[in-house]
Amino acid sequence: MDKKYFEGIGRRKQSSARVRIMEGSGNLVVNEKAIEAYFTRLGDVAEIVKAFEIANQSQNKYDMTVVVNGGGVTGQRDAVKLGLARALVEMDEELRPPLRHSGYLTRDPRVKERKKPGLKRARKAPTYTKR
Repeated sequence: MDKKYFEGIGRRKQSSARVRIMEGSGNLVVNEKAIEAYFTRLGDVAEIVKAFEIANQSQNKYDMTVVVNGGGVTGQRDAVKLGLARALVEMDEELRPPLRHSGYLTRDPRVKERKKPGLKRARKAPTYTKR
């Protein structure tokens, strides 16, 4: 490897994550915290790290640093997941088919729908009263 690191940008809902992976000892850092300290929900870390498993790469061979902002826990988790997959593809183009097949390279386009005039939320109408 001639580059210091490989970078991938991931987005989901209002969240965006810049993920950098480099050769190292398996140190995973999100916003200057250990990944387990940042993503405390059960299964979140496992879902992010599964990208390494799908790509047949040892998680302990790489260090990952992430800067993520905006949105909530789920949006940030999915943004990091997409950013990691994109960084892995930048590192080795042959990892694209297995990551694509597993859905790790697909940007989830669903975002919050805007509120419409006359409604309480995007689609919830006020209670109908006859009189």
